[in-house]
Amino acid sequence: MEIYCCRRESVMALSLDLQDFILRARVLKLYRLALRTARRAPGHTRAELTQTIRQEMENNRNCHDKQRIRYLISEGQGKLKGLDEMLDMQGH
Repeated sequence: MEIYCCRRESVMALSLDLQDFILRARVLKLYRLALRTARRAPGHTRAELTQTIRQEMENNRNCHDKQRIRYLISEGQGKLKGLDEMLDMQGH
C-alpha cells in the first residue's frame, strides 16, 4: 500500500505493509480507548492519568519491532482493563 503526500512540486511516498497498518490501527485504538477511560477518572487524577498515558505512548513511539509492539499492546490492554475495573468499583 502506498500513501502519497503532495507538497508543492514534490511527491513523497510512504510504504506500509499490511501488518504495519494493522498494528498502527491497534495502537491508535488502544490510545483513544485509554484517553476515553481516563476521562472517567476523578478530576484530581484525570490530568495526571492522561499525561501518563501520553508519556507511555511517546516513550514507545519509535519502536519498530513488531513483536515488541504486540507485547506493548497486550500489556496496555491489560493495564487498561485494570483501570476500567477500578473506576467501575469506585462508581466512575
